[in-house]
Amino acid sequence: MAALALAAIGVVFGDIGTSPLYAMQTIFSADDHAVKTTHADVYGVASLVFWAIVIIVSIKYVTFIMRADNGGEGGIMALTALIERTAHRRRIAHAGLLIALGVFGASLFYGDGMITPAISVLSAVEGLKVAEPSLSHLVVPIALAVLTVLFGIQRWGTAAVGRLFGPVMVVWFAVLALAGAVEVAGHPAVLRALSPTYAVAFFVQHFGVAFIAMGSVVLAVTGAEALYADMGHFGREPIRRAWFFVVFPALTLNYLGQAALIDHSPASIRSPFFLLMPDWAQFPMVLLATLATVIASQSVISGAFSVTRQVVQLGFLPRLGIRHTSAQEAGQIYVPSVNWFLYVAVVGLVLGFQTSAHLAFAYGLAVTGTFLLNTTLFLAVARLRWKEPAWKIVAGALGFGILELMFFAANLTKILHGAWLPLVVGFGVFTVLETWHAGRRIVTRNRTEEEGPLRDFVAKLHEGDPPVHRVPGTAIFLQPTKQTTPLAMRANVEHNHALQECVVILSIDTERMPYVPDGERIAVDDLGFRDDGIVHVTARFGYLEEPDVPTALNLACGGPASPELADVELTDASYFVSRITIVRTDAPGMARWRKKLFVAIAKNAASPVEYFRLPFERTVTMGAHISV
Repeated sequence: MAALALAAIGVVFGDIGTSPLYAMQTIFSADDHAVKTTHADVYGVASLVFWAIVIIVSIKYVTFIMRADNGGEGGIMALTALIERTAHRRRIAHAGLLIALGVFGASLFYGDGMITPAISVLSAVEGLKVAEPSLSHLVVPIALAVLTVLFGIQRWGTAAVGRLFGPVMVVWFAVLALAGAVEVAGHPAVLRALSPTYAVAFFVQHFGVAFIAMGSVVLAVTGAEALYADMGHFGREPIRRAWFFVVFPALTLNYLGQAALIDHSPASIRSPFFLLMPDWAQFPMVLLATLATVIASQSVISGAFSVTRQVVQLGFLPRLGIRHTSAQEAGQIYVPSVNWFLYVAVVGLVLGFQTSAHLAFAYGLAVTGTFLLNTTLFLAVARLRWKEPAWKIVAGALGFGILELMFFAANLTKILHGAWLPLVVGFGVFTVLETWHAGRRIVTRNRTEEEGPLRDFVAKLHEGDPPVHRVPGTAIFLQPTKQTTPLAMRANVEHNHALQECVVILSIDTERMPYVPDGERIAVDDLGFRDDGIVHVTARFGYLEEPDVPTALNLACGGPASPELADVELTDASYFVSRITIVRTDAPGMARWRKKLFVAIAKNAASPVEYFRLPFERTVTMGAHISV
């Protein structure tokens, strides 16, 4: 448990753990310093920050939402999969809308994945301006260099670096706690800000100012989603213990320390985090902060890779090139296309916004939007799947929804200052995901018509002219369903008039669960064609797994549970794959621009040979045209 909690501190809490670098500074610097450095405003802000962390992180995520796991996995796509699975079992009104909200939430995550590395690394390197103002001109170049190295090393994976993450972040949180505790000890009156009365009084007396402050207070809880999204890597209990015993106390002390510093030294709002440190510690703190923000950025980048794999497995993106970077940890993957997309976006953000304060305007909307969507989907799961009474759902909606709506509304005021960016990214990614999902349904329907019934095809094997020769060997045809004929099988017979004596038609199902046990991996059906040497096999994989077809077949061939496969020889088996070329037509179903987008996406799909780990030397790819 201790080892898991240590690892969780390194991976899960990097984002929220580096928020003290910029959160308080942004609150007092935003909107032409609308929030003043008066005693009442400082204590009101400190109280708002503390209770935002308590309500959203400690109560909502750690206490409630982390109960909603999908086979041990968390994150908004896990909630989406739970709702989709429930909808498959029984008719549920608005299930499609809920699933679409989940997909949009995943889309917003890419906006977060762009902004987090940029704002985190920038805010850390900006400590140079505090330690030595003459080095201000080096902030952006150094930040770009750090980010270039960070994205450049992704291809080698994080297995070796990951072992250092936990200890480094423990040091980071210890420094946060110590720096804050020293300031609090000198000004213990700031502890009164832990009372919610200060937050309430701030709203009552200065509602407009407090509302503006809410737009930046949310920066203190960025990364809360990571607690839930990374639950599958470490488990619920280690994350909870790490939060309550290490991270939460350290953040509380540091935010209180910054508040105390601002209260007695208003000029410190230019960088309250670094000014908490003694002069001799500021340069070392810049280095430690840079390392901590790299770790925080690494967590978000890895999360983007994981979300991409989930949306691919759930059918909202085509197969993409996904590389495993660790022989021990299945969750450590590298998606080149996503990595370099994020890198280009992050570099553009750094060059465009120049400072973390400017970039903070763009940050809050993606975070608050994700909060609202998580709350909505969690309450839907609680009602539809757990049968919780309506009064509990209403209480949850009022308790969390009102606060998060205020956060969201406050950030809407920043639309013209950069908050439009995550929305544009979210809607853009959402359009791509939904276009692929819709186009895939059309292609599947047209492909089914082109393939024709398998039963009719087998019947014609005995009536062919010229006759079909059955040659020695095993042929494995990948095919989505067992009702229709694989296009590669049809083309092979029509052109070569030959078919192997043993034929396996293989369908691959991606289940709405993260992992499928090996004992449930394979299902065999002879389809009534056993005398013809034809069997159908369904291989089941979880949405977090990488489909490995040869390994899955080896589990079943020759086993007592699958007598139909007893004679199948995989050593020299040939694999046949139908390579589909999408042809755009004027047929109804999607708008012309969406068809163009669908065809463009399809051209970038990864090879099924690589995706399913088929042996290159024994795989035959046969082309076919399908209209959309």
